[in-house]
Amino acid sequence: MSLKTKCSVLGVLIDSIDYDTVTNRILQAACERRSLSVSALAVHGVMTGVLNREHKFRLNHLDIVVPDGQPVRWALNLLYRAGLRDRVCGPRLMLQVCERAAKEDVPIYLFGSTFEVLQRLTDNLKKRFPRLRVAGTQPSRFRRLTPEEKEGIASQIRESGAGLVFVGIGCPRQEVWAYEFREPLGMPIVAVGAAFAFHAGLLPQAPNWMQQAGLEWLFRWWTEPRRLWRRYLLLNPLYLFLLMLQMTWFVRFDSKGRKPLAELLYG
Repeated sequence: MSLKTKCSVLGVLIDSIDYDTVTNRILQAACERRSLSVSALAVHGVMTGVLNREHKFRLNHLDIVVPDGQPVRWALNLLYRAGLRDRVCGPRLMLQVCERAAKEDVPIYLFGSTFEVLQRLTDNLKKRFPRLRVAGTQPSRFRRLTPEEKEGIASQIRESGAGLVFVGIGCPRQEVWAYEFREPLGMPIVAVGAAFAFHAGLLPQAPNWMQQAGLEWLFRWWTEPRRLWRRYLLLNPLYLFLLMLQMTWFVRFDSKGRKPLAELLYG
């Protein structure tokens, strides 16, 4: 599978890639101490780029965007005959990268969520991977950052000795974070969303059969109805409608977007 294969899904460029390939690229970048921005997008993540041209620019300038949701994988297979046998789920990718990082002695850094979640996440990861080194953790401030705060965060992560950073501050903030911190950090940034809460044991994951059937959204909606109802009831049907337009060639979706005029500095 080509490492350079990016395919437009409604104008958002998604990599036709599997777990092993993206894991190898992340660890290689970590060992070479170079930047690599990675995010896992489901339907909601794709739609954030469809509905906002500046965010589309950010997404399309990340190094790797993997098909997290089954409907995104199905789109790649239908539109481009990608032949992907599985999606690349953010929580599973996080575990696979942690397993390799433990074997290759690459320290990780955890940014986002709350102190409680980070503490439980760190404990659980170390139990699962005893050789894993967590160089540091930093909870989210849940607000916009000043330029000085951004530099302070970047300095703290660089000085921790970490080889790569996992960021879990929710979509689309974590993709903004990965885009804006990729140069100051100069190391792999992997945006994994709800993986922090899942692996901390604070949020249940959908049963495997629901994940395979593309029904994980229904399970998450059931567990967090007030927070997620707009995301799934409004964006999912719109995604399917627009995807049909792309499949029938009635509409061509621009992948250029618009370069952001200023940083958002989420943290």
